Amino acid sequence: MATDFWSSSHYKRWILDRATLRQARADDLQYVDDPEHLDFLSIFFANLISRLGKKLQLRQRVIATATVFFRRFYVKNSYCETDPFIVVAACCYVAAKAEESPVHIKNVVSEARMLFGKHGIKSFPSDNSKLAEMEFYLVDDLECDLTVFHPYRTLMTLCGKAGSANGGDTEAGEVGVGIDDKRYWGTGEGKLELEEGAVQMAWFIINDIYRSDLCLIYPPHLIAVTAIYLTLVLHSSTRATIQAQTQSPPASSGASASSSPPTRRSSRSTASSHKKAAQDIVGFMAALNVSMAHVAALAQEVLALYVLWDRYREDHTGDSARHAFTQGQISPFGAAAAGKQRSASVLSGTASSGGTPTTGEQREDGPPQEPQQVVTPAFLVHLLLRMREARLADMAHPPSGRPMAVNKMLERAQAAG
Repeated sequence: MATDFWSSSHYKRWILDRATLRQARADDLQYVDDPEHLDFLSIFFANLISRLGKKLQLRQRVIATATVFFRRFYVKNSYCETDPFIVVAACCYVAAKAEESPVHIKNVVSEARMLFGKHGIKSFPSDNSKLAEMEFYLVDDLECDLTVFHPYRTLMTLCGKAGSANGGDTEAGEVGVGIDDKRYWGTGEGKLELEEGAVQMAWFIINDIYRSDLCLIYPPHLIAVTAIYLTLVLHSSTRATIQAQTQSPPASSGASASSSPPTRRSSRSTASSHKKAAQDIVGFMAALNVSMAHVAALAQEVLALYVLWDRYREDHTGDSARHAFTQGQISPFGAAAAGKQRSASVLSGTASSGGTPTTGEQREDGPPQEPQQVVTPAFLVHLLLRMREARLADMAHPPSGRPMAVNKMLERAQAAG
């Protein structure tokens, strides 16, 4: 097991480019009307993994590992040729083992059947051996690379929280090549001082990033720095502190020395009168050994994810962060801006209809907005069934007139499910 991210299989084999991800979805794109539907499927399955992990009482790190396993598996496979639901259960089962939080296979099967049954999936196998068989297929496609680095430890270490106090909880080398380890990892100096609410917001942003393929494109330390960057913009009190620092002129040391009266040399009076200077947050971010251009680009992609996610509804209430933003109530950053309510609302509801309602708002300062499709889990489940049926039909009746050989992964999925 590699203790350094830069020498690990995560960095060497599983940091992918966008061309690879586009090629991975080439088969699925043939069976969807809108390419955005595949992005909604990413959100849907990440939510399923999170909900199943919570039912199995898994830690957030284990859930994040399961999500990464799922995305790595579908770099080599397509939705239309496999059963993603048994892959979700297998990812949670394998991730729990990899993160040393094992759960019994019977619990995984029973909880998965109950959860997927709420979405109309009745074909999930009740036989434990099917999930055990899928486990081997999953590990095979993962090439036995089960070590996953996550942004959470980098976040907690940079912020000087409890995670960095535990010597075994820091991932060496994750913040950047050539960074001053004494400043950021050993002595406690140079830690970013954030309020507890700001750290929690950054944690939620990292959780949300796993709803997309960004965790396959960017290294974890860059995701953690981007989460902090967005928190500095979105967290109201932290943003106010930064604005006060940038707007207030620096104090003149000479004037202050001449105007202040002489004081007695007393250690007690000196200690009581001394106040810790406010941290230069902007300077801290500038001193990090990362490309701020990459951080800004990733921040824009996170914003695009929230805009897309805002059209995904599980509760059918019609309430959304996007509608609140158009009314000037909150920012458009979903869970990051609204706290934990966004994640809770997304993970709590279930859908009962396969329809795809649309929504559109009219802003006071512009023309009416085009109605946008609102995607529900029931619609996505129906989409998956149509994709698989169309794929099977194409394989049975190809244009050449000769039946195509059944894909090996399709055989695996059918045997397991």
